[in-house]
Parts: sequence; C-alpha cells; structure tokens
Amino acid sequence: MKKEFPTEKLHSIIDSIEMFFSSKSIKIAALSLCGFSVGIFVTCAVIITGNRINSRHAVGGFETSVAPEFDGNLSALISDDPVISEPVVSEQTSNESSVITYQTYRVKSGDMIGFIADAFDVTQDTIISVNNIRQSRLIQPGQYLKIPSMPGIVYTVKRDGETPETIAAKYEVNSEKCALVNLLEPNSELAAGTSLFIPDAELDWATRQEINGDLFHKPIHTRYWLSSPYGWRDSPFSSGKRTFHSGIDMAVGAGTPIYAALDGKVVATGFNATYGNYVIIEHHSGYRSLYAHMSKIGCKRGNFVYTSTVIGYVGSTGMSTGPHLHFTVYKNGKTVNPSTLLN
Repeated sequence: MKKEFPTEKLHSIIDSIEMFFSSKSIKIAALSLCGFSVGIFVTCAVIITGNRINSRHAVGGFETSVAPEFDGNLSALISDDPVISEPVVSEQTSNESSVITYQTYRVKSGDMIGFIADAFDVTQDTIISVNNIRQSRLIQPGQYLKIPSMPGIVYTVKRDGETPETIAAKYEVNSEKCALVNLLEPNSELAAGTSLFIPDAELDWATRQEINGDLFHKPIHTRYWLSSPYGWRDSPFSSGKRTFHSGIDMAVGAGTPIYAALDGKVVATGFNATYGNYVIIEHHSGYRSLYAHMSKIGCKRGNFVYTSTVIGYVGSTGMSTGPHLHFTVYKNGKTVNPSTLLN
C-alpha cells in the first residue's frame, strides 16, 4: 500500500520555493543571467555578420602615394611577377616643408624671447626679425608676437636687381628653398624695398647684440651713480626750463679711468665749452660714441682702441655740476638711449 506524501509538507515546500524566487536578490541574479545570455547571442551574431561583410569588401595590393602609370602593356600589370618600382612622391608632398605659415602668441609675465623661440622650435633671430623688435628687453606681457613655422629672418631688398639666389648666397642658405618659400624663381629680379622671408638665415652679430642690449660695454668699470638718464629733464643750469639730455651721466669719483665702450677708431678729441674735454670714437654699423667732461684725455685722434683701452679720466670740465662721465651713443648721426645698448 502506497504511502501518501503529507499535503501539509507539500504546501510548505511550494511556499518555500515561491519565497525563494520572490526575494529581491534572486530577481537581480536572474535578470543578470538573462542579460548575459542575450549579450553572448548578440556578440556571436555581430562576429558572424562582420566576417561576411569583410569577405565581401576585402582589399589588397602594393600601395603607392599616387596612381600607377599605365604604358599600354596590360600584361605587365597582371603579370604573376610584377615589377615594383620606387613610390613616386608628388610635387605637392615634396614642397610641404617649404610652405610657411604663421601663428600668434601672447606674451606672458616672465617670458623671454629665447624661451618663446625654443617652445616654437625657431630662433631668437626669427622672432626678433619677423616682429621688427628693436629692443628685446622691452617686450611686455599682453603683447602679441607673430611666430612663423620655420626659422629665418625677414630681409628687405636693398637695390633693384637682387634675386632670391643672390640673397641666399649672402646668408649662406639654400637658394631654392628661399625662392620656394616666397613663391618666386631663384633668378627673379626684385625691386628695392621688397621684403622676403629668408629661411634658416640669421641676423648679423652687431644687429643681434644691439637688439639684445649687449652691443656696448659700460665705459666705467667700477660702481657709479646714474645721475641723469637719457631724455627730457629739468635743466640743471636754467631753472624751470626743460631740455633734452642726449646721453646718460655716470657720477663717480674724479680720476676714475674711462674705457672705450666698443672697439673702434678715435675720430675726434678736444675741448668744448659744453662738454669740456671729450673723445669721439667711430664704430662699425654706423655707431659713434661720445665721452665728455674728462679731467684728462688718454688717447689721440687716429688711435684704434678696444674695450680694454683707457681713453681718459673722469672729471668735471665744461658745463658740469660735479665729477661724472657724460656718455652719448649715435646711430647714423642720431642719438639713441645708451642704457638699451649696455651689457
């Protein structure tokens, strides 16, 4: 005789199973399992479909930068052993490195031209020349600079008939690149005043030193007091009158040696009611320098002097209120501020 399973026990098991599947954690697990199964199915379908697509769009063959040339011999193109030649480089590709572009940079506090040049992989000469900077020490935060994509300088044609070839020879750079950058032929004759960008060229030493403020040495080799700067000032001799001071006054003890600020030739010495005992030296690149109010002159006209040569001694001759050196610099006959040129 069969033994019947107790009804109460069966109901208890069924209730336990229902409670098990009704719990929140079990529902989450069940949903995750379903999602995983669906993901596997979708992935397999994508792989199968992708393989079919790839099989219909397969590519191959030897690649070149331009279309191959066909000389009429079709059999050569379908030969089992085709002749493979060197890839042909198009003219546009070969000229890309000779195309010049510009970008703008805004100067930040603490910037120096050398740091900016390094950041853009150009030279200091490039930034100075392209932006027509006359005094590199005076660049200001907020100032905008034009930066070319390659190093070089701007050159202004001096006389009619110059060509990219002759200009490149002057700077010892590649004439073809010079012509290409400026969209010219190497032998194109240019009119005076035309501006060109000369890739890889550099400024001459004197111009670079002038712009960087390192051209002249201080004529006083000891400590001194800058008693009067270059520019407009109240006249020390006429009360209430404004006068232009053409140099700088360097106050120091009488008898202090005065040195030539730059190598050059002494072209004048003498006495003047205003400057007292003075010396004038002629330098390269159109520069001259004047040293005044000396107690004694230590050189003669025609002497070639160096920055180590003593040309006189500090005094207070002429119109002077005390021992000092009045120092003036001329560029092509016009005075310039000596403070911007002294290293």
